[in-house]
Amino acid sequence: MMNNARRLLAVLILALLAASPLLAQNKKAKTSDAKAKTDTKAEAPLNALVTVTTLHRNLKKKDGSNKEWLALEREYFDKVTSKNNLILGSNVLTHYFTSDNTEILLVSAYANWDDIEKAAVRSDELVKAGWPDEKARDAFFAKRASYYADNHSDEIYQEIAGGKMMKTKPSGPMLYYVRKTHFAYPEDRSQQDFRALFDKYLQAVTYKNDYVKGYYPHVHAWGANNTEFTEVFVVDSLADVEKMFDRDDELFKAAWKTDAEQKQFDDSFNKYFDGTHSDYIYRCVAELIK
Repeated sequence: MMNNARRLLAVLILALLAASPLLAQNKKAKTSDAKAKTDTKAEAPLNALVTVTTLHRNLKKKDGSNKEWLALEREYFDKVTSKNNLILGSNVLTHYFTSDNTEILLVSAYANWDDIEKAAVRSDELVKAGWPDEKARDAFFAKRASYYADNHSDEIYQEIAGGKMMKTKPSGPMLYYVRKTHFAYPEDRSQQDFRALFDKYLQAVTYKNDYVKGYYPHVHAWGANNTEFTEVFVVDSLADVEKMFDRDDELFKAAWKTDAEQKQFDDSFNKYFDGTHSDYIYRCVAELIK
């Protein structure tokens, strides 16, 4: 197994890219090379904003079922989300291995800040068109809301260049391994070195790891903790999470062959980490992916 510092390499580099104006100016040029070699996202802008609303299942509801919940969410998806062109993509993630078994994450991507507000207005229009009868509309949303507790939280992240996009839309439940890390900003960092190392690591490791079906890196845009960086790895199964780590280690050692090279690479980045991270695993609802 590779050490934690190396596992968090992409976190640091991408976070520094987001924080650095000079590096940000070169994102498009550098990313174009990566796109030719990987499944890097083409349909959405590099700096797309991703909203994450964390809802919670209503454990007091005794007359519901997962089948009915999915039917309600699918109806809303078909009538609203799928028709709202300002929502570039969306996903619903449910608890698999996290600290809260009631969690349901609603994830949506937008081109910019203005589109987040415009999308809300457009969704309201689609709601009225989808349920023209007011009584029927109120009944639907009351039933849908009954599946959720009253509390929720919101975060907004910024997508960072370097993602490995999925080749096809999932046809069934896949696992989303989410790693949240925290980083520091040493005064002696070199922007050019980070850009070069970032590209080298992605090409040598992340893009070559076949266990990683999709990879989505984001930095904080709005929310509780500005030091947070979130990586999302999409895999087929729980076993593939561990296999992904093992394969990363093999690919890293293939690219940096000697112990001295590996140590030099690791040591160059260790000073930028605060040493903490947290892990979460969610399951996607394939029927609700846009």
